[in-house]
Amino acid sequence: MIQATRETNFTAYIETRANRIANVGDARIRHLVKFINDLDEAVFYAYPLLENIHPRYTSMPFIYNVSPEMYEGQLNLIPAGYFKYEVYEVSWISEDVQLAAATAPATETDVLPVADENGVVEGLVAIGKLYLGEKSGSEEVQYTEYDQPASTNTIYYGQ
Repeated sequence: MIQATRETNFTAYIETRANRIANVGDARIRHLVKFINDLDEAVFYAYPLLENIHPRYTSMPFIYNVSPEMYEGQLNLIPAGYFKYEVYEVSWISEDVQLAAATAPATETDVLPVADENGVVEGLVAIGKLYLGEKSGSEEVQYTEYDQPASTNTIYYGQ
């Protein structure tokens, strides 16, 4: 599980190498991350800007920005709470990987024209949960304490 705080930068450490699909070098691999809000099923996509593939995990830093930019790792995940995440492996033939709308798939089903400089989604390599805590305020579910009921056939949660 990834834990992060809303309106702040965070780094996800996810094992992706054990499920590697494409037989290309690390320099030709990027990961498209899909975040799905558990509450309203809103979907957010992003490529981490600086991705470091290690032998046992991949570190993926994401940057908070009010105006998200998926190709630069900038997110504005709302509301706070639980998200599912899915990580898709994207590979390139060219050594010069460019993360842009014309050369990198925007979703896991996006297919770009065949070209050495265009990425291809190879498949799903990791899934998990993200808990996004609230930075401040009252955005998360609020519980209200009610007075004890007069009748005795109810369940009472009070002080």
